[in-house]
Amino acid sequence: MSGKKKLPAAVERFILHWGDMGDEWGVNRSVSQIHGLLYLAEAPMTAEDIADTLGMARSNVSNSLKELLAWNLIRRVPILGDRRDHYEAETDIWEIAARIAARRKEREIDPAIAALRACVSDATDDPGISPVAAKRLKEMLAFTELADHWFMQMLKVPRPRLVALMRLGEKIANLLPIGKVK
Repeated sequence: MSGKKKLPAAVERFILHWGDMGDEWGVNRSVSQIHGLLYLAEAPMTAEDIADTLGMARSNVSNSLKELLAWNLIRRVPILGDRRDHYEAETDIWEIAARIAARRKEREIDPAIAALRACVSDATDDPGISPVAAKRLKEMLAFTELADHWFMQMLKVPRPRLVALMRLGEKIANLLPIGKVK
Protein backbone atom coordinates (compact mmCIF):
# COMPACT_ATOMS: atom_id res chain seq x y z
CA MET A 1 0.00 0.00 0.00
CA SER A 2 2.26 2.73 -1.25
CA GLY A 3 1.48 6.29 -0.29
CA LYS A 4 -0.40 5.15 2.79
CA LYS A 5 -0.48 7.62 5.69
CA LYS A 6 0.98 6.38 8.97
CA LEU A 7 -1.69 5.51 11.51
CA PRO A 8 -1.17 4.77 15.19
CA ALA A 9 -0.58 1.03 15.67
CA ALA A 10 -3.83 0.47 17.60
CA VAL A 11 -5.88 2.26 14.94
CA GLU A 12 -4.24 0.29 12.13
CA ARG A 13 -4.77 -2.97 14.02
CA PHE A 14 -8.45 -2.15 14.55
CA ILE A 15 -8.99 -1.21 10.89
CA LEU A 16 -7.30 -4.41 9.68
CA HIS A 17 -9.24 -6.54 12.17
CA TRP A 18 -12.55 -4.83 11.28
CA GLY A 19 -11.79 -5.58 7.64
CA ASP A 20 -11.11 -9.25 8.46
CA MET A 21 -14.33 -9.49 10.48
CA GLY A 22 -16.34 -7.94 7.65
CA ASP A 23 -14.76 -10.41 5.23
CA GLU A 24 -15.86 -13.29 7.50
CA TRP A 25 -19.41 -11.90 7.51
CA GLY A 26 -19.53 -11.62 3.73
CA VAL A 27 -18.80 -7.88 3.54
CA ASN A 28 -16.04 -6.65 1.26
CA ARG A 29 -12.83 -6.13 3.24
CA SER A 30 -12.32 -2.60 1.84
CA VAL A 31 -15.84 -1.60 2.86
CA SER A 32 -15.20 -2.81 6.40
CA GLN A 33 -11.79 -1.14 6.61
CA ILE A 34 -13.24 2.18 5.47
CA HIS A 35 -16.00 1.84 8.04
CA GLY A 36 -13.40 1.12 10.73
CA LEU A 37 -11.37 4.18 9.72
CA LEU A 38 -14.40 6.49 9.74
CA TYR A 39 -15.59 5.04 13.05
CA LEU A 40 -12.32 6.03 14.71
CA ALA A 41 -11.84 9.31 12.82
CA GLU A 42 -12.03 12.48 14.88
CA ALA A 43 -13.44 14.51 11.98
CA PRO A 44 -15.29 13.82 8.72
CA MET A 45 -13.05 12.63 5.88
CA THR A 46 -13.17 13.03 2.10
CA ALA A 47 -12.86 10.07 -0.23
CA GLU A 48 -9.39 11.33 -1.13
CA ASP A 49 -8.39 11.41 2.57
CA ILE A 50 -9.65 7.85 2.97
CA ALA A 51 -7.86 6.63 -0.16
CA ASP A 52 -4.60 8.25 0.96
CA THR A 53 -4.87 6.99 4.53
CA LEU A 54 -5.64 3.39 3.58
CA GLY A 55 -3.62 3.27 0.37
CA MET A 56 -6.68 2.26 -1.65
CA ALA A 57 -7.70 3.15 -5.17
CA ARG A 58 -10.09 6.10 -5.33
CA SER A 59 -12.62 4.02 -7.32
CA ASN A 60 -12.58 1.31 -4.63
CA VAL A 61 -13.17 3.95 -1.95
CA SER A 62 -16.01 5.50 -3.94
CA ASN A 63 -17.79 2.15 -4.39
CA SER A 64 -17.23 1.24 -0.75
CA LEU A 65 -18.67 4.56 0.43
CA LYS A 66 -21.82 3.91 -1.65
CA GLU A 67 -22.25 0.56 0.06
CA LEU A 68 -21.73 2.05 3.53
CA LEU A 69 -24.28 4.76 2.73
CA ALA A 70 -26.75 2.06 1.64
CA TRP A 71 -26.21 0.28 4.96
CA ASN A 72 -26.83 3.63 6.70
CA LEU A 73 -23.56 3.23 8.62
CA ILE A 74 -22.07 6.50 7.38
CA ARG A 75 -23.45 9.84 6.24
CA ARG A 76 -22.35 12.74 4.08
CA VAL A 77 -21.47 15.81 6.09
CA PRO A 78 -21.27 19.29 4.55
CA ILE A 79 -18.20 21.32 5.48
CA LEU A 80 -18.44 25.09 5.10
CA GLY A 81 -16.19 26.33 2.30
CA ASP A 82 -15.43 22.85 0.91
CA ARG A 83 -17.35 21.53 -2.09
CA ARG A 84 -16.12 17.96 -1.68
CA ASP A 85 -18.20 15.31 0.04
CA HIS A 86 -17.08 14.49 3.56
CA TYR A 87 -18.12 11.34 5.39
CA GLU A 88 -18.48 10.35 9.00
CA ALA A 89 -19.57 7.11 10.60
CA GLU A 90 -22.34 6.51 13.07
CA THR A 91 -20.47 6.18 16.36
CA ASP A 92 -23.22 4.90 18.65
CA ILE A 93 -22.27 1.22 18.83
CA TRP A 94 -25.83 0.19 19.71
CA GLU A 95 -27.15 2.02 16.66
CA ILE A 96 -24.46 0.43 14.47
CA ALA A 97 -25.39 -3.04 15.73
CA ALA A 98 -29.11 -2.37 15.18
CA ARG A 99 -28.54 -1.09 11.63
CA ILE A 100 -26.32 -4.02 10.70
CA ALA A 101 -28.79 -6.50 12.19
CA ALA A 102 -31.73 -4.84 10.41
CA ARG A 103 -29.91 -4.91 7.08
CA ARG A 104 -28.89 -8.55 7.51
CA LYS A 105 -32.48 -9.44 8.47
CA GLU A 106 -33.71 -7.70 5.33
CA ARG A 107 -31.15 -9.44 3.11
CA GLU A 108 -31.09 -12.89 4.73
CA ILE A 109 -33.89 -13.69 7.18
CA ASP A 110 -36.84 -12.15 5.29
CA PRO A 111 -36.04 -14.02 2.03
CA ALA A 112 -35.41 -17.23 4.03
CA ILE A 113 -38.83 -16.98 5.67
CA ALA A 114 -40.51 -16.38 2.32
CA ALA A 115 -38.71 -19.37 0.79
CA LEU A 116 -39.48 -21.61 3.75
CA ARG A 117 -43.16 -20.65 3.68
CA ALA A 118 -43.29 -21.53 0.00
CA CYS A 119 -41.54 -24.85 0.66
CA VAL A 120 -43.93 -25.73 3.50
CA SER A 121 -46.89 -24.81 1.29
CA ASP A 122 -45.55 -26.87 -1.62
CA ALA A 123 -44.81 -29.80 0.71
CA THR A 124 -48.39 -29.75 2.00
CA ASP A 125 -49.74 -30.23 -1.51
CA ASP A 126 -47.11 -32.77 -2.63
CA PRO A 127 -48.00 -36.39 -1.89
CA GLY A 128 -44.43 -37.37 -2.83
CA ILE A 129 -42.85 -35.50 0.07
CA SER A 130 -41.91 -37.64 3.02
CA PRO A 131 -43.44 -36.86 6.41
CA VAL A 132 -39.91 -36.42 7.80
CA ALA A 133 -39.01 -33.77 5.20
CA ALA A 134 -42.34 -31.98 5.70
CA LYS A 135 -41.85 -31.97 9.49
CA ARG A 136 -38.30 -30.64 9.22
CA LEU A 137 -39.38 -27.87 6.84
CA LYS A 138 -42.09 -26.82 9.30
CA GLU A 139 -39.61 -26.89 12.19
CA MET A 140 -37.10 -24.76 10.29
CA LEU A 141 -39.82 -22.28 9.36
CA ALA A 142 -41.03 -22.11 12.98
CA PHE A 143 -37.49 -21.54 14.24
CA THR A 144 -36.75 -18.83 11.67
CA GLU A 145 -40.05 -17.06 12.37
CA LEU A 146 -39.35 -17.25 16.12
CA ALA A 147 -35.90 -15.69 15.63
CA ASP A 148 -37.44 -12.99 13.43
CA HIS A 149 -40.15 -12.29 16.02
CA TRP A 150 -37.53 -12.09 18.79
CA PHE A 151 -35.46 -9.64 16.74
CA MET A 152 -38.50 -7.42 16.13
CA GLN A 153 -39.29 -7.47 19.86
CA MET A 154 -35.72 -6.48 20.74
CA LEU A 155 -35.97 -3.43 18.46
CA LYS A 156 -38.80 -2.13 20.66
CA VAL A 157 -37.00 -2.58 23.98
CA PRO A 158 -35.55 0.69 25.31
CA ARG A 159 -31.75 0.59 25.33
CA PRO A 160 -31.30 0.65 29.14
CA ARG A 161 -33.66 -2.30 29.47
CA LEU A 162 -31.94 -4.12 26.62
CA VAL A 163 -28.56 -3.68 28.34
CA ALA A 164 -30.03 -4.99 31.59
CA LEU A 165 -31.64 -7.90 29.76
CA MET A 166 -28.34 -8.81 28.11
CA ARG A 167 -26.55 -8.69 31.46
CA LEU A 168 -29.24 -10.87 33.04
CA GLY A 169 -29.24 -13.37 30.18
CA GLU A 170 -27.00 -15.99 31.80
CA LYS A 171 -28.68 -15.60 35.19
CA ILE A 172 -32.11 -16.08 33.61
CA ALA A 173 -30.88 -19.08 31.61
CA ASN A 174 -29.59 -20.66 34.84
CA LEU A 175 -33.07 -20.35 36.38
CA LEU A 176 -34.70 -22.32 33.58
CA PRO A 177 -35.15 -26.08 34.00
CA ILE A 178 -32.33 -28.07 32.47
CA GLY A 179 -33.10 -30.60 29.77
CA LYS A 180 -35.10 -30.76 26.58
CA VAL A 181 -38.66 -29.58 26.49
CA LYS A 182 -40.81 -32.05 24.58
